Amino acid sequence: MFHRSRSPEPTVVLVHGAFADSTSWNDVARELRREGHPVVAAANPLRGLSGDAAYVREVLAGIEGPVVLVGHSYGGSVITAAAVGADNVRALVYVAAFIPDKGESALDLAARFPGSSLGEALRPTPVTLPDGSPGMEFTIDQAKFPHQFAADVPEGVAQLMAVTQRPVTGAALEEPAPEPGWRTLPAWAVVATEDLNIPAAAQSHMAKRAGAEVTELEASHAASVSHPQEVARVVRAAASSVKR
Repeated sequence: MFHRSRSPEPTVVLVHGAFADSTSWNDVARELRREGHPVVAAANPLRGLSGDAAYVREVLAGIEGPVVLVGHSYGGSVITAAAVGADNVRALVYVAAFIPDKGESALDLAARFPGSSLGEALRPTPVTLPDGSPGMEFTIDQAKFPHQFAADVPEGVAQLMAVTQRPVTGAALEEPAPEPGWRTLPAWAVVATEDLNIPAAAQSHMAKRAGAEVTELEASHAASVSHPQEVARVVRAAASSVKR
């Protein structure tokens, strides 16, 4: 069944990244809905890039009309892949996100520039992957989460985010990206200058390469939580470029 909207505005699809869930978009979604934008916050499986992108593409197929596709963190890798072959996607928005080119993985890109302390904060757990093979998934140590992920978020909120974080598999972070959607779609990017997960230099490099219109925020990795109005403003700018 299609998600139908009578709004003249495109539907905004929000895709969270690793160590987060769809509630990380709550305040951004509230801002967008107040302006009349239909919003769908997709539940990113975080199991593997190709599978995660295929799932998001199925979500997109259930939406009637044009879409602005927004990704945070590893969700940027997912929307980059999911947009290819999704004919209703008209614009991409990256929020403190990976913007990979073909053959690049999130792990590769995170290590390419100095400044990330994420590796020191991770806790691995053995898991069985969707194909039945053994693998590892990762969370951020709850005691380290507020500083590592959400240093500019109120402490109580950051602690709850630590409790409700979603783990990501190592396979997802290591899987090379396919042909990127940003080659054929306009892109916008929010660069979080105080990000300890994806260094700001890495975000800026990827955004420039993708030809994205860049907005810099003095924000942690949790920019959508700490600066929802500013993030929503960038999404609205992308939406304003879309004609139904």
